[in-house]
Amino acid sequence: MVTGVGYAVLAALRNRLCWVSGAVSSAAAAVAAGLRLLPMQSALQVFFVGMSVYGWMSWSKASSDAELPVGTWPVNRHLGIGVILVALTFVSARLLATETNAAWPLLDSLTTWFSLFATWLAARAKLENWLYWVVIDGVLVFLFYVQDLPFLALLNVAFIGIAAAGFVVWRRRFQAQAVPA
Repeated sequence: MVTGVGYAVLAALRNRLCWVSGAVSSAAAAVAAGLRLLPMQSALQVFFVGMSVYGWMSWSKASSDAELPVGTWPVNRHLGIGVILVALTFVSARLLATETNAAWPLLDSLTTWFSLFATWLAARAKLENWLYWVVIDGVLVFLFYVQDLPFLALLNVAFIGIAAAGFVVWRRRFQAQAVPA
């Protein structure tokens, strides 16, 4: 839990050490989710370890050149990606329901696909990543709670607050970038 909160706080502050903290947290969460029959969440956490390497490299390169600016995407791009992610959710949920003993195939798939996307947005310093995380973490609170993972549920409650604060901090930075010096 400590390294998970550390990741989110450091990411909100745009400190690249967030990626180290995130890798440790994700490795532990992968094991916990796997033990509770949430295969997509377990795989997602393994992916997060890899994304931590990508995020570290992306933010390290930016800090050696200039800080990676906070950017945004147009709404139509989010809608298009959303349709694709929902389609992937239904495909993977169907596979999980028929081929595994997954406990919550639909919610497991939905949160996994959108988490992958939100993580990529964070690594690319897109403001909207925080809004995705508020919603995803809300769903994960429920999912982890019903799977008897109270510490992960509590961690995701903390993540909701951190994501909201991260959005505010990054939005200020985004707005400051738009003002000519």
